[in-house]
Amino acid sequence: MPRPSVEAERREQILLAACQVMAEVGLRALRVGDVAKRAGTSHGTVHYYFATKRDLVHAAFAFNFQRSLDRRRPILDAAGDPRSRLRAFVDSYLPGGDPDTALAWRVWIELWNEALREPDLQELNERVYGEWRRVVAGIVRDGQDRGQFRDGDAVETANLLISMIDGLAIQVLLGSRNMTAERMRASCDTFLRGLEARPPAA
Repeated sequence: MPRPSVEAERREQILLAACQVMAEVGLRALRVGDVAKRAGTSHGTVHYYFATKRDLVHAAFAFNFQRSLDRRRPILDAAGDPRSRLRAFVDSYLPGGDPDTALAWRVWIELWNEALREPDLQELNERVYGEWRRVVAGIVRDGQDRGQFRDGDAVETANLLISMIDGLAIQVLLGSRNMTAERMRASCDTFLRGLEARPPAA
C-alpha cells in the first residue's frame, strides 16, 4: 500500500487530471481512462481512489473549489485595507491570462450544468456558494466597520457581486464580442466604486 503522503499526492494528480479533462471535453464525455492517461497512471489506480466515475467527478468538483480558495488565501488573509482586498479578489476571478483560473471556470460551468439534474451536486454548489458568500461578506463588513464602504446588508452585497462575476465570466468564456475580460473588469470596477462610502457633506 502506498505511503500516506504518496497517496495524497497521487489522489491530487488524479483530481487535477479529471478537472483538466472535464474542462476540455465536458463532463458527459469524460472517461476514466482519459483521466488515468492525463494523470500518468492506470485505470485501476484511479479506481483504487475512486470506486466510480461519479465518485471521481464529485471529488473533482470539491477539489476545484478548494484549489480556487487556496489560490486566493493570500488575498483573503492579507492585512491590507478591505478595498484593496476586495479589488484583488475580483481581479483574481477575471478569466483572462491565468490558465488555472480559466480551468476552474470551465469546471464550474460543468458543475452547474450537471447540478440541474443531480441533487448531490446541488448540495455541493450550496456549500461552495455559502463559503464564497461568507468570505466576500466578511470583507464588506470589514470595509463598513472602517468607514470605507457604504452601509447596507453585507450578505446581499456579496450575493450581487458574486452573481455579477459569474454571469460576466460566462459571457467572456463563451467568447462574447460584447463582453471581453477588459469590459468585465470595467463593470466590476463600477460596482466596487459604488460600494465606497460617500464623504460627508461640507
